[in-house]
This record gives sequence, C-alpha cells and structure tokens, in this order.
Amino acid sequence: MIDDSPFVPIVCSLLIPIVVCLWLSLRLRRRCRLLHDLPTSKVRGAFIGLVELKGAAESESPFTSYLAGAACTLYNWHVDERWSRTVTETTTDSKGNTTTTTRTESGWSTVAKGGESAPFYLQDDTGALLLRPDGAKIEPRTLFSEQVSRSSPLYYGKGPDTSVSDSDHVRRFVETGIPLHAALFVVGPARERADVVAPEIAAQRDAALFLISTRSEEKVRSSLSGWSWFWWVLGLLIAGGPLCFIVYSASDFRLPSSYLYGTAAIPVCYLIAAVAGWVWMVYNGLVGLRQRVRQGWSLIDVQLKRRHDLLPTLVTTIAALSDHERDVQEAVAALRTQATATPPGVTGADFEGVADQLRVVIERYPQLTAQPAFASLHKELVETEQRVALARTYYNDIATHYATRLEIVPDRWVARLGAMTPEPLLAAASFERAAVPVSFAK
Repeated sequence: MIDDSPFVPIVCSLLIPIVVCLWLSLRLRRRCRLLHDLPTSKVRGAFIGLVELKGAAESESPFTSYLAGAACTLYNWHVDERWSRTVTETTTDSKGNTTTTTRTESGWSTVAKGGESAPFYLQDDTGALLLRPDGAKIEPRTLFSEQVSRSSPLYYGKGPDTSVSDSDHVRRFVETGIPLHAALFVVGPARERADVVAPEIAAQRDAALFLISTRSEEKVRSSLSGWSWFWWVLGLLIAGGPLCFIVYSASDFRLPSSYLYGTAAIPVCYLIAAVAGWVWMVYNGLVGLRQRVRQGWSLIDVQLKRRHDLLPTLVTTIAALSDHERDVQEAVAALRTQATATPPGVTGADFEGVADQLRVVIERYPQLTAQPAFASLHKELVETEQRVALARTYYNDIATHYATRLEIVPDRWVARLGAMTPEPLLAAASFERAAVPVSFAK
C-alpha cells in the first residue's frame, strides 16, 4: 500500500507548472487572434491606436554594424567564449562510506557585447512613419554568426584580449539586427508626434502588443499558434501524469479509490479551465474587435471634419493671393503700356501714380505666391481625399473581420453571450457627407 503523505505534496506541486502552461498557451493564442483580426494599414492610413503595418526599414543616418559591417537601423552583437573544467566531488553516505566522482563541465560565457539603436522609419508606397524601437519585441535578422579558434584573425580582431578561466580558446561571434531597406512587419500603438503633425509608433504601457519583426505576418502567426499548442499539450501531459502513474501502478500496489478519483480530477479540471479560459479570451477579443470597428468609424468622421475645416480656409487664402497677383499684374501692365506709349523726351501721361500704386502693393506683398499656392492646394486636396479613402478602407476591413468572427463556429456561440451583432459595411451609395466647395469664381 502506498503512503499518501508524499503523494499529495507531489500532486500539489504540479499545479504551478500546469497553471503556467495554460496561461502561456492562452496568452500566445490571444496574440495570434489579435494579428488575425487587425487589418494591415498603409503608412498614410496609420491612425491613433493599435495598427498593423508592412514596409521597409529606412534611416537618414544608418549604423554600420560591428561584425558584419552592414548598414542597419539597429543591431546587437556578442562574443561568447567556451570553457570546460573537470570537477571532482566526494560524498559520504549514512554508513560512512565515501564515494568520489569526477565529471566534466562546459559552457559559454559572454566576454564582449554591444550594439546601437535609434528611431528609424517604416516606408511603403504611401509615405514614411517614425518607429521608436525602445520597449518593442524585436525579431531581427542574423547578420553574422561564426565560431573560430585562437588562430583566426577574428578571435582577437573583434574580441577582447583577455580570456575566461578554463578557456578552450574557442569563441562564437554573433550579430543580429535590422538591415537598411529590410522588409518589416510591425504591430504597435500609434500616437501623435511631439515635433510635427504626424503619427509615430512607440511603446505604451497599456498596448496589447508592440512587435517589430523581419519575419512575415504568416510566419509570426504560425509561430505563435505552434507555441500555443505546445504549452497547452505540455500542461495536459503534466496534469495527466499522476493519473498515468496510478493506472500503471494499479497492478503492483493496492491503491485506494480516492487516489484514482483525485488524480483523474486533475486533467478534468485542466480541460475545464482551458475551455473557460478560451471562452474568456474569445469574448474579450470580440469586445476589443468591436471597439476597433467603432474606432474605425470615428476615424472617418475625424478625417471628414479635417477636410471640412481645412479646405475652405485654404481656398479663401489662395483666393486672396490670386486677387493680389491679378492686381499686381494689372498694375504692371498699365505701367508698361504707359511707358511704351510715351516716347522718351515727350511729355505724356503721368504714370508715376501707377508706379506708386504698384510700389504699395509690392511692399505689402513682397512675393507673388499664387502659383505655388495653387499647387499646394492641389496636393492637399489629393492627400485629404486619400486620408478619407484609407479611413473608409480600414473601417470596411475591420468590420469585415468582426462580421466574420461573429459567424464562424465556435466564436458565434460566445458572441451570443454579449448579444453582439455585425456592424454595417460602408457602401458608396449609403455614405454621404456634405461636399466642401472649391471655387474661385467672383
């Protein structure tokens, strides 16, 4: 008969790793769902809040990496040195018998490291956006990786002159970073920049995720999903371990029925907790997705309000510049006509009055800027309409994700708990706002 005094503490000690495995599994699964639900935005369409972007890494002043010598937006390197030693241990048992054992230990110690990092830009076909990598989870590329002996020029050329204790005189040089022009997948919180009127992506305390990866979105999501299943299965194996032990030992020991029921309850409770955690994760994910849909709608109104407030002011200003340029041109034409019509030395019409009028106009307006102003208005009109179009596209994308989540099984069963309904998509015929008139007619 097995004594239950050591068995109960062993079972209790398994609860912590079981809970940790389940928590890690749900956390990774939640991030995977978040990436799936976030539509990929353009740089010009990056608004305030959590955004997903794809583009190229660019920098006005790129770094030159220490080991590879590559142009990078950021990089980190380290040099590890291998060591090995022989350890002799002498132990004495309860009867006074002495046993001596010898074993060999080996490992790596970091002997040098470094790197450089600074804000850089993410650029796509619509523009560039500033990234501040501090606080982000960065998945860089491997720029350099080589293991050398002391005879290699790299050993002391890029490594320190001193060695660790019990060194094998073998060093490993590794460097990772984000090369210039490298394709990036970025998920992070966007906010307004402090220096100019433009968004930037930087770490925020309450952000659900801040990721800068050189891998594609598909690879990132596949990795998150795979690790999520790994931790879930590992937790199930740990939870079912005592039950397997009891079943295996049933033929050799006389076990009370409480042992079987108690150990069987562990994997059952694990599965129940996993289902409850999954429902909690899905429900919160749907709530967050619904909030992003509503945010997408508000972003459209923000862009329309910007268009409504900005364009009339620009039109009024440019109209005034146009009138000024017309007055100046008329005054110049009148002055030129009078000067041409009156031969030198012949008394004619006094054009000094026109000259005084022209002088006053030029002093009040030193430069004629109507033509550049019209070009600026045209550019602003195009960019404003592009902002509105990107906001509409973002809303339709996120609303489509939300509607799909509400229809697929088993998410639709969880959605019924909150009586969630799809948000209508934005159609051109149903979306009407007052147009901003652009006219310079008198």
